[in-house]
Amino acid sequence: MTGEHLQVVHGDITRMEVDAIVNAANSGLLGGGGVDGAIHGAGGPAIMEACRAIRDANGGCPTGEAVITTGGRLPAPYVIHAVGPVWHGGGQGEDEQLADAYRNSIRVATQHHLRTLAFPNISTGIYGFPRERAADIAIAAVREALAAAPEIEQVTFVCFDDENYRLYRERLA
Repeated sequence: MTGEHLQVVHGDITRMEVDAIVNAANSGLLGGGGVDGAIHGAGGPAIMEACRAIRDANGGCPTGEAVITTGGRLPAPYVIHAVGPVWHGGGQGEDEQLADAYRNSIRVATQHHLRTLAFPNISTGIYGFPRERAADIAIAAVREALAAAPEIEQVTFVCFDDENYRLYRERLA
């Protein structure tokens, strides 16, 4: 299902054949559960080594920001690690931080001359961000960023679960 340069698929982001997949990372770039663990597991130790180097140089990655590493053994040659917010009820800037995570991922992609990206549903797992609200923010932020990044040819939202897939499919119809 497409809209502009956006599409949604139901599946496993670690299998996407794109220039970069986006990881829903934590600020310490330490790996973790959910999509973060799946990406580190599928991509192998090269991703963690690159994350350690970034952490050693910069102390990690702040919420709303994004950094890039190798994709290791993944089909995608690069991983953009975007740090989404933990949901605290919506009164602590979470909406803007989530939008920034998407916008900054596209900024990093353009800086590295990438053309195709795949995003997971950032912050909707253990970070507890409400899924409908997160889908609205993600799509709006990506559309906004794409308006200033004509070199990006395709953005795919990769939904692992049925509910997120339904939400994105409805919004991109």
